[in-house]
Amino acid sequence: MGYMSHLYLSAIQNPYDTIWMAVGYAGQLIFGVRFLIQWLKSEQVGHSVIPIAFWYCSIVGGFLSFLYIVHQQEWPLLLGQALPLPIYARNIWMIHRDRRAAARAARAAAGAGRESV
Repeated sequence: MGYMSHLYLSAIQNPYDTIWMAVGYAGQLIFGVRFLIQWLKSEQVGHSVIPIAFWYCSIVGGFLSFLYIVHQQEWPLLLGQALPLPIYARNIWMIHRDRRAAARAARAAAGAGRESV
């Protein structure tokens, strides 16, 4: 029996395991894509930057990997996936906080400019 036949039969006989394997692969894929995003954005602007998409890929990929590790009961790997998740969330929160503050400052500056005319 060939490898693809074996995978097909395994997926048919154990669909639950196949779904969890897909979750694990998706987590790793999303987590890995973040470096591609960061590299392309840095090349685009000409210096090293970390775009917000990097952090979204970090939190989504990290969370999917975390779920897979819990399902597999791979407890030694749990800390490595769980501890960075709050850091990713905080970075996203800080980016949005700074963007809101910048938008408020721009509105205030535009309002002050209109008053002086």
